[in-house]
Amino acid sequence: MNVTTFNHETLRAEASSLDSVDVLASFRSQFCFPQHDGKDVLYFCGNSLGLQPLRAQQYILEELEDWRSLGVEGHFHARRPWFSYHRWFAEPLAMLVGAKTHEVVAMNTLTVNLHLMMTTFYRPTSERNKIIMAGHEFPSDRYAVESQVRLHGFEPEEAMVEIQPLPGTDTLSTRQIIDAIMEHGATTELVLFSGVHFYTGQRFDMAAIAKAAHSVGAIVGFDLAHAIGNVELSLHEWDVDFAVWCSYKYLNGGPGAVGGLFVHERFADRPDLPRLAGWWGNNEATRFAMEHQFEPTIGADGWQLSNAQVLQMAALRASLETFMEAGIDRISTKRNELTGFAERVVTAAIGSRPWIRIITPATRADRGAQLSIQFERHGKEIFDALIARGIIVDWRTPNVIRLAPAPLYTTFMDMASFGESFSEIMEGLL
Repeated sequence: MNVTTFNHETLRAEASSLDSVDVLASFRSQFCFPQHDGKDVLYFCGNSLGLQPLRAQQYILEELEDWRSLGVEGHFHARRPWFSYHRWFAEPLAMLVGAKTHEVVAMNTLTVNLHLMMTTFYRPTSERNKIIMAGHEFPSDRYAVESQVRLHGFEPEEAMVEIQPLPGTDTLSTRQIIDAIMEHGATTELVLFSGVHFYTGQRFDMAAIAKAAHSVGAIVGFDLAHAIGNVELSLHEWDVDFAVWCSYKYLNGGPGAVGGLFVHERFADRPDLPRLAGWWGNNEATRFAMEHQFEPTIGADGWQLSNAQVLQMAALRASLETFMEAGIDRISTKRNELTGFAERVVTAAIGSRPWIRIITPATRADRGAQLSIQFERHGKEIFDALIARGIIVDWRTPNVIRLAPAPLYTTFMDMASFGESFSEIMEGLL
């Protein structure tokens, strides 16, 4: 029996029509695609590692040239002086997260920045020590939280409140999250959520979570690893206390790319706040005086530890220039259209098969550029078959394929082609 309703011709015709009016179509040519049988792969893994921007190689080579020709003088005389290199990132990062420029800084990597933020903002007492977070959160975040709880002398079983989806559901409702915050409010020090959940692709209502956390006197922070460059953010307006992110997913900064953080301006000039300090966070005017008294720079820069990792940041600079040119509004518009089309393609390919379903929320406001497809059987087999065809998706144990159509380089025809192969692979299982 034919259990699929996938119509190749109809979806390809629609994809062609949508691509013809795509205002971001030209940006695809600014990225490097891996090859499979002499052709560009179909790449849907930007939520794990974004593609390389063409300009990345040029920018890295320019820094290598300046290092070779200038040596230490490159700190002040390179074409992009290394002493102030990190400053350039303030404007694009502020645009992407909805912040003021002094509230953001590019530095370190995600989990390092999360530890730095919890050092400052997780100050538990015997009465107020809990951290509320989503259940089944990304392991690195959970490891960081558990270790911070133990460092302060508390047991994770008591201090960590991990909210699980209700029976029969895949994701958390905003009401469920707020109810948990209210229930534990008097004993909660920190509410820590991801902006977009890595496994389900659920986009959380960060404004509502921040408001609820503050109403009970708790600090609120977000991990934006799967949100920055993916969904619209307004951290300052939402009154978020802090946020951290990596830059190698939707931001296309390369493997191990320099991450970043946001600290609300209410904390900008608070030298009394406890923090792990380093010399690059010291007041720039006295940084090279080598004085022994730490004087933090105003704003997020005051949480820096070391000087800029210029070679890695050069690759990130190449990508962020592309984001500035494309504009987050246009990216978001295409994301909604592309993910919606992808959902229809996948749904058509699945047909009446009861052992496959999409667990990512169906409403635009509750997701970004990701669909998580859950399998009761054959999941890894289908994943391997897709990879063998040069279709790069992501497998997450125990039974999910993550599909991420990134607006800057994914076309609607890419999605139609995915659907055709996906359908053929499943037909071959019958």
